[in-house]
Amino acid sequence: MIDNYLLEELVAFKKYGTLASTAEHLMVTQPTVTRGMQKLEDELAVEIFDRQPNRITLTKTGELAAKEAQKVIDQNNNFINTVQKYDYNHKNIRIGAVAPGPLILLRHLKKSKLAQAKIDIDDNLINPGDVTKELLDHNYSFILTNQEIMTDNIESRFIGTEELSVNLNQFTLLANKKAVSFADLKGLSFIVIADIGIWKNITEKQIPDAKFLYQDQQEAFREITKYSDFPYFTTNISKIDRKLEMEGHDQINVPISDDAAKVDFYAAYLKNQKKNINPILKTMNEAWDKYLN
Repeated sequence: MIDNYLLEELVAFKKYGTLASTAEHLMVTQPTVTRGMQKLEDELAVEIFDRQPNRITLTKTGELAAKEAQKVIDQNNNFINTVQKYDYNHKNIRIGAVAPGPLILLRHLKKSKLAQAKIDIDDNLINPGDVTKELLDHNYSFILTNQEIMTDNIESRFIGTEELSVNLNQFTLLANKKAVSFADLKGLSFIVIADIGIWKNITEKQIPDAKFLYQDQQEAFREITKYSDFPYFTTNISKIDRKLEMEGHDQINVPISDDAAKVDFYAAYLKNQKKNINPILKTMNEAWDKYLN
């Protein structure tokens, strides 16, 4: 078995080209690198270095050895990462999502009913197309997604439906309607929180000729909506987050009637995680029914 540090020295030498640069990169002395290279040649029983006066280079065999060494290093790193993530996810519940809404509910529950659970919520939203890979790579215990995924290794549980509504100036004709369609909102300009996950594609696709003024900071979003007449979106989940409440605003909240304004969310997880996460999923499901329906 060849020590990993010898492979790292070989890969570094191929990249930096000199003993001095290799030693500097690895933060060791030059004689240490020289001894390591000699030991590597002895263990491989092949010549991988061409030694000339004041110069050392890789032979063709050495070039191949460096390439294969990189593969071994990558495999070792992947092995360590996979084991560590697997262990972490059995001691902690790491949760991701494709939209911010379900995470708002989860944070609300974390302060009360799930206060004792070791929950780690990732605020960086996930691309829906990456959900399966993220789970198989053990990056999350479960992911809240708009897809019902059922495979040999993954299953899903329905959590609840998020429903989009629009907040309109009270003096507009649309504000007097019991509900509006996406088509009714044609050509309007909206103030929108930048990171809304799957809702971004839905609103941009469904509302013709609309302009979306995205705001990275929630505080800036609140200030603009407070002192302007721009319409903005909320959902049935938004109301449970006090930071998103728009007290004192003149806008009227109007439901959007289109089917595309209603998104079913599922918790997707590896089947071997089911026992660990079931209590959290049950609590989320019950809270969704209680607070949001």
